[in-house]
Amino acid sequence: MTDCLFCKIIAKEIPADIVYEDEIMLAFKDIKPVAPYHILVIPKQHIATLNDLTAQDSSLIAAMMLKIPHIANEIGVAQSGYRTVINCNSQGGQEVYHLHIHLIAGKQLNWPPC
Repeated sequence: MTDCLFCKIIAKEIPADIVYEDEIMLAFKDIKPVAPYHILVIPKQHIATLNDLTAQDSSLIAAMMLKIPHIANEIGVAQSGYRTVINCNSQGGQEVYHLHIHLIAGKQLNWPPC
């Protein structure tokens, strides 16, 4: 997707503060954090929303979810706690239409989610 902000970050056309990268995913600091730690974990494959996942994407989404505790440990919030959020479409709060998981931590997070 040539106009996708996250695809441009993956392609290194737009700078980001990357905290993790491998062949299938990228994790970077959110530019509008809602907490002291706010990291976005995205697939390198363009998938617009959670609704667009297919059975063929199950290993990708599993790898992303399994990587989040490792990232949380690396930034020092695994034991104190963190929240993961996936927004889907406009009424779900999604602003960038490239699937992403928010890892949010560093302060007491109360319901409702951010």
